[in-house]
Amino acid sequence: MNIEECMSFINSYTKSGGRITDLSRARELMKRVGDPQERLKFVHIAGTNGKGSTLEYIANALQFSGYKTGKFTSPFVLRYTDRIRINDDEIDEKSLCEIADYVKERIDDEAYSQFEITMAIAMLWYEREGCDIVVLETGIGGTLDSTNVIPPPLLSVITSISLDHTALLGDTVEEIASHKAGIIKNGSAVVLSEDNPESVKVLVRETAEKVGAELIPCEDCPPSADGGLFSPFMYKGIKLRPAMAGIHQKYNAQTAITACIYLRSKGFSVSDGAMIRSVETTQVRARVQYIDGEPPVIVDGGHNPAGVGMLSLMLMYLSTRGKKIYTVMGMVDSKDYIECVKTISGLSDKFFAVDGFAPNAVSAETIADIASFRTEAEFGTLAECAEKAKALARENDGVAVICGSLYLASEYLNSMD
Repeated sequence: MNIEECMSFINSYTKSGGRITDLSRARELMKRVGDPQERLKFVHIAGTNGKGSTLEYIANALQFSGYKTGKFTSPFVLRYTDRIRINDDEIDEKSLCEIADYVKERIDDEAYSQFEITMAIAMLWYEREGCDIVVLETGIGGTLDSTNVIPPPLLSVITSISLDHTALLGDTVEEIASHKAGIIKNGSAVVLSEDNPESVKVLVRETAEKVGAELIPCEDCPPSADGGLFSPFMYKGIKLRPAMAGIHQKYNAQTAITACIYLRSKGFSVSDGAMIRSVETTQVRARVQYIDGEPPVIVDGGHNPAGVGMLSLMLMYLSTRGKKIYTVMGMVDSKDYIECVKTISGLSDKFFAVDGFAPNAVSAETIADIASFRTEAEFGTLAECAEKAKALARENDGVAVICGSLYLASEYLNSMD
């Protein structure tokens, strides 16, 4: 199987696959390929926002401590292989083709999802390469997410929970939290991010008690002085400044530090130095990504109201420092695009709407129409609008912002390479 045949096989599966009501399909798939997940150790992460950043903090601290660490993220940002990594290396083309061929030979004609096929490939690679531990991010939810076929992990981590994927997970934060809490397993432990409402904290605590899992309280990491775009905090008397921008990174880093300290009790010697290095160097593409330059550009794929809210705090901070904001935004119709556009356009000095980055992208004209009630707005192609936004930012000591759908962020970042 060459790379074209390999990607054709993977892309022959739809994103969601056939409808499911349990994990039997994913379990059958993993059984057919030899159940590699049964021979691996995991940190399992669920949440609405913050999963990717928290995963990178934990995985990098483990890597810096000398452990061969698998990283499984969703979705990919630049290319398919960036979602399956060991330490800093993406799965290589040869391994991807060999393992995809192995999977293809052993499965039936069940309507698997592309995510399930990808997970099977990843688990086989992690086992083949002898990973010491895998830090695993769910796709959607938790209870019925195919990653939940793993045995009880060393630790479950639940990050910030808010409204997203409501058609699948429910209309309230509590309903969504109950799905996320489905990754908590007997004999394991769970860390919950502190930036969750009390109702979510109660639900997670009750779930942990019910299934027989230990709830680990977050380490004390009080915020430090104003760090500008960043959110420094104190840990054991040391001031840490996350390399990623946004107040939410304090919570993600705190959750990750708590997870790493717990992993020490499971035999992983994660040093304070490794944790500090991870917090102060880790960056994740398209998560309020600050690209310094003339002009500076912020790229963010936050596509739900809570994610957009985090970006808006950053834009408000910049505005109070006299920076002009020139925004390029596009959304898909499965998200609450009206509220997201209202929020960001109200903070923009000029707004550019784009489409064409995904089959279900909301038309640029519709996005511009919504934004026009709050600021000057126009629409066009991503290339045209990005150049206009950056030109205005250069002329007026401002910042260009590329935001909305993660597909849009991905297209922009790929265009830079």
